[in-house]
Amino acid sequence: MTETTMKAKPMKPHIIFARLNRISPREIATHMSDPCVAEHMPLLTSAWDETAANEFITMKEQHWRRDGLGHWAILVDDAYAGWGGFQKEDDEWDFGLVLKPSFFGLGMRITAKAITFAQEDERIPFVTFLLPPSRTNLGALKRLGAEYVGRVTHAGADFLKYRLETE
Repeated sequence: MTETTMKAKPMKPHIIFARLNRISPREIATHMSDPCVAEHMPLLTSAWDETAANEFITMKEQHWRRDGLGHWAILVDDAYAGWGGFQKEDDEWDFGLVLKPSFFGLGMRITAKAITFAQEDERIPFVTFLLPPSRTNLGALKRLGAEYVGRVTHAGADFLKYRLETE
């Protein structure tokens, strides 16, 4: 093959789950203020600034102390791509993922990595997903094996609930 006919093989992004307190509140506030992010987040009802981001980080760190697990900062090739992970809701571990628009295409790859984590963690016999009804492309979630549970109300907003067995 000549140099002009060779095509570079795309490299897989390096995905790391880190604690949210490693990310600057300003960066999280900018992320959460993006209208593309807010479009599918019915619980995102107010503007974000650094104070709101600090309160968010503090709240998520409290979940880590209480449950030994919580939401992570998602780093892709060392860049902040968003946040997500597992949060205990009563007796269930709910998985959420909120990416910056420039990383939307990596959602399934990140979710698959998180599900592998859940499968290896004996505390998590199954994972739930709460998706706003505005999310209509649910094929990837179904391909993971998640089953539709029904419509639920959480914190005053309607969601579509799915469940994925991890054992």
